[in-house]
Amino acid sequence: MFLTVVREGSTLSASRKLGVAQPTVARRIEALENETGLTLFERDTRGFKPTEVARTLYPLAEAIEEAAENFADKTRELAERRPIRITAPGYFSDRVSDIFSEFVALNPGVVFEFIASLKVLNLSEGEADIALRISKNEPDETLICRKISTAKWALFGGQSYADKFGLPKSLDDLKGHRFVTFEHEDVPSHERNWLLRHVSPDQIVKSFSEPELMRASIRAGHGLGLVNLRLAEADHTLIRCFDNIEELSSSNMMLIAPAAYRRPEVKAFTKFFAPRYAATFK
Repeated sequence: MFLTVVREGSTLSASRKLGVAQPTVARRIEALENETGLTLFERDTRGFKPTEVARTLYPLAEAIEEAAENFADKTRELAERRPIRITAPGYFSDRVSDIFSEFVALNPGVVFEFIASLKVLNLSEGEADIALRISKNEPDETLICRKISTAKWALFGGQSYADKFGLPKSLDDLKGHRFVTFEHEDVPSHERNWLLRHVSPDQIVKSFSEPELMRASIRAGHGLGLVNLRLAEADHTLIRCFDNIEELSSSNMMLIAPAAYRRPEVKAFTKFFAPRYAATFK
């Protein structure tokens, strides 16, 4: 109101501009003067006239007004629904996508943004809201963690490899076979290290930095390889050699940034997704 009176030059014009009664403007100006201990306006029969003190304070008052408007704009922006950004090592299978679709159907307006990345993104710094990760290690204690399943591995081969070389029936039957493996600088090499404990290095004929390429190599018959059972079950061209390798079992975790978890839609999604994912991949 102070700014409007100074701009308009009188309480009458200011009251018309603001849509309030002139006595109300006068009372608020008087309250401001009492609060500051300054004479901001000279009174005469024609109304109020800004003093030099008022004109001196005017740029500072403008800056306060602009900051308040920016603050209001920012709070509105932050209050608007943003996409829930989820990072995972690869894209989701149809069975997982169905869980997302069900949640969206029950919560219109919620949008997801998927970041397929082997790199471990920093949730605390806002690189993503939720991460789905497989790990043998304890998660970052600053994050909210939900264990949603146990990831298991087994040794698989393709039909052309089986026709040519046969498939091993147990760990004692790996000698003479060829293997392909996955190795990436951003991912712990648990599976590769396990393989190197059971076969000689010269039996590993190819190494890939993308798990999809490794599985393609297995399908093509280049060698045998360790594959996550959840991924293998969707690929009927892969043939399991023998039982699951229990020592490779790891926790499949859902990690949530605390700042993101304070958003109602993120909290609702985590509570919705975790039990359904666990039930889907028992």
